Amino acid sequence: MITVTRLNGSRITLNALLIETIEETPDTVISLTTGKKIMVLEKVPDVVSLVQTYLQQIGTLGGSIKSVESEGF
Repeated sequence: MITVTRLNGSRITLNALLIETIEETPDTVISLTTGKKIMVLEKVPDVVSLVQTYLQQIGTLGGSIKSVESEGF
C-alpha cells in the first residue's frame, strides 16, 4: 500500500498492485485496474518511487524498475 495526497490535501492509501498507469496531465492521475482514476499532488517519479519501495518491502521487486524516461522513449 502507498499513501498519496489528493488535490484537496487529504491523504489516501492505495493498493499499489492495482495501479495500471500514472500520468501527468499536468496534475498526476493514477489509473487503477478497477477503472478508478485518482488525481494526486505527488509527481510521477515520486509515485513510482513509492511503488518501488512498497514492492521491495513485500519482496516482489528484487532489482529495479526502469521508467520509460530512462529508456529514452
